Amino acid sequence: MAKMTFKAKARTSAVRSIVWVVGLIVSIAYVMPFVLVLINSFKPKMEILDNPLALPVEFTWDNFNQALQKMEFFRSLTNSILITTLSVGSLILISSMLAFYLSRTKNKFTKVTFLILVSSMIVPFQALMIPFMSIFAPFVSLNNQAALIFFYMGFGVALSTFLYHGFISNIPTELDEAAALDGASDFTIFWKIIFPMLKPVTATVAIINALWIWNDYLLPVLVLTPETQTLPLSTYLFYGTYATEYGQAMAGLVLAIIPIVVFYLALQRQFISGISSGAVK
Repeated sequence: MAKMTFKAKARTSAVRSIVWVVGLIVSIAYVMPFVLVLINSFKPKMEILDNPLALPVEFTWDNFNQALQKMEFFRSLTNSILITTLSVGSLILISSMLAFYLSRTKNKFTKVTFLILVSSMIVPFQALMIPFMSIFAPFVSLNNQAALIFFYMGFGVALSTFLYHGFISNIPTELDEAAALDGASDFTIFWKIIFPMLKPVTATVAIINALWIWNDYLLPVLVLTPETQTLPLSTYLFYGTYATEYGQAMAGLVLAIIPIVVFYLALQRQFISGISSGAVK
C-alpha cells in the first residue's frame, strides 16, 4: 500500500512538473512579442534593423514623440474610447436582458432563438464581409461611428448572450417567484434582483468585447473615415510604400495597448469567475 502511495505521489509530481514546464514555455512564447515591441520602441530605426532582439544601446523617447504627432493620438484615443464604451455598454444592456428572457421563458421559440445565436458564433466575419458591406453601404455613409457601433452590437450579441445565459440559468427561479408574489414586474425583477448578481459575468463580457473592439482593424477600416479612425488604424500610418518607421510603429503600438491593458487589470479579479460561471451551465 505504501508503494502504491509513493508511486501515485511520484506520478502526480511528474505531471505537475510537465504542466509547469509547458505552461512556462507557452507563457514565454506569448509574452515575448510584447517584450520585443516594448524594447524596440526605445530604439532608433537602424538599431532595430541591425538587431531587433537586442536591448537598446541608447534609449530614446523620440519614437513616442513622433508617434503622438503622426497618429494624432488623442483624437484617435477619443474615438477608440467612444466606440468601445458605447459598443460594450450596448452589448451588456441588450445581451443581459435577452439572456434573462431566453433562460426564464421555456418554449420552442426561445430554444430555437438560443440555438441560432450559438450557431452564429462559428461564422467568421470574413465570410460575410463582402455581402454585409454591400447591403449596409447606404447606412454607413450616414454616420460612420454609429454604423460601426451598430455592427459591433450585431456581431457581439451571440457570445455575450451565451455567457449571460449560462450564468442566469444557475440563479434559482425562486427569487423571481418571490419577487413576483410581492408585485414586482419582470423589468423590476431583472434590474433590482438579477442584474446586480451578474457582476462577475458582466466583467467577463466587458473584457472580452472591449479587447476585441479596441484591437479590431478589419471592420473599422471598412467603415471609418480618417477623421474618425481608431488607434489600430492610426498605427498603420507608419507603414509606407517605400519606407517603414519601425521605431515609431512600435511606440504607436505601445501607446495603443496601454489603455486596454489598464482596463483589463482593473477587472481581472472578476474575469475568471465570470468565465467559469457564465460559460458552463
